[in-house]
Amino acid sequence: MNAGMWLKALKVIPRIDKAEWDALDIISRWLISTRAAVLIMTFISAALAGIFAWRDGSFHLGRWVLLVIGLIFAHATNNLINDLTDYKRGVDKDNYFRTQYGPQPIQQGLLTIRSLLVYIAVTGLIAVAAGIPLVLQGGSTALWLMIAGVVFVLFYTFPLKYIGLGELAVLIIWGPLMIGGGYYVISGVWDWNVVWASLPYALGPTTVLFGKHIDKLEADKAKKIHTMPVILGEKAARYTVLGMIAIQYATVIALVISGFFTPVMLLVLGGLTAIPRVWAMYRNPKPESCPAEYDPSIWPLWFSAISFYHNRRYGMFFMVGLILEVVLRLWIL
Repeated sequence: MNAGMWLKALKVIPRIDKAEWDALDIISRWLISTRAAVLIMTFISAALAGIFAWRDGSFHLGRWVLLVIGLIFAHATNNLINDLTDYKRGVDKDNYFRTQYGPQPIQQGLLTIRSLLVYIAVTGLIAVAAGIPLVLQGGSTALWLMIAGVVFVLFYTFPLKYIGLGELAVLIIWGPLMIGGGYYVISGVWDWNVVWASLPYALGPTTVLFGKHIDKLEADKAKKIHTMPVILGEKAARYTVLGMIAIQYATVIALVISGFFTPVMLLVLGGLTAIPRVWAMYRNPKPESCPAEYDPSIWPLWFSAISFYHNRRYGMFFMVGLILEVVLRLWIL
């Protein structure tokens, strides 16, 4: 048991060698293999689904807990499958980008294929086990939502990522599927207003993925992986991310004006405190080498790192604003 490594793996993707890996407990290995630091984005989506249900007086704690477990373990399963698929296709050979910012368990000899398959099976079964009661409760709609989730888990890495649809998939997953669908399995009601209101946050994980794909644009181009940044080109991709971030704030303002949100949701504008750093990095191409003032433990992540920084701040302000809105509505009523 190594609680210190658990906490570290939840904050960053640790870089470790084989000797360090062999000394770790199974939970630390699982957290590192699944890139647990990014699972916070999924937790926020699940939390938002629950808060929207609470806002409408239809929150159910048991269903929400199952939703959180199911979504987090589904995301973790996808990350494991991603590494297995890319390894099998030879993508991660020759010091590919994935092996530079954190351990790729198979490529770097930390796990055998058989061991990784066990990780995938156990993690995936936990996700499915959490989803079954929600399907039994939610009926055919919940079943179709679960099937959609399974499709994205299995086919995001290939072929979606290879044909410029990975970014769109992430927008759908972290918004309409996780938040809109999560709201449905908690409350039993499909609400298009919640689906639309999920998009401001869903754009955040999309910018993180966009940023990572810009970071490794040349490597992906060489491997014939046609992500959206490869298709758009480096400069256009950078400004696309800035546009998506602007839409995150503009959409919330529009929802306040429409009356769906109360003005308390303007708290999300607190996320603008991250914009000077975001703008400073996105307005120029990525440096050829790690700048002296940049944290070397994060490099070669550059655009993805600053997008993650903004998304975490934006997501927290969004979630706190929504909680305060719920409290305000309950107090007024």
